[in-house]
Amino acid sequence: MDNNNSNAQSNSTMGTVGQIIGRFIVAAIILGITAFFTPGFSINNIWALAISAIVLTVMDYLIIKFTGLHAMAFGKGFVGFVLAVVILYATQFFVSGYSISWMAAIIGALIYGVIDYIMPGEQGM
Repeated sequence: MDNNNSNAQSNSTMGTVGQIIGRFIVAAIILGITAFFTPGFSINNIWALAISAIVLTVMDYLIIKFTGLHAMAFGKGFVGFVLAVVILYATQFFVSGYSISWMAAIIGALIYGVIDYIMPGEQGM
């Protein structure tokens, strides 16, 4: 019986890691599309895109774990939209080659939310 419990814990851990990796890949794709279509939002190279997707994924994961709120702009209400704007804006302080203005963060959160909503896969972590 104890062996089954350890297998369940292992599967749960792999599920969480899989969710984080999946969210990272989706975040990188959506972030690249968002930066392309948003004036005032630039990501200089593929490494900055990858690192910013990691930062976005980690910040989103931590917000979900500590507050239970999802930082998605579309379908999560005003609080989700504000969290998405703040996360997009704050990422520039952690990633070299990523720059965004407040207005671009607002527009980017809208674009990010719409693309995230229509992207196939799990809607939220």
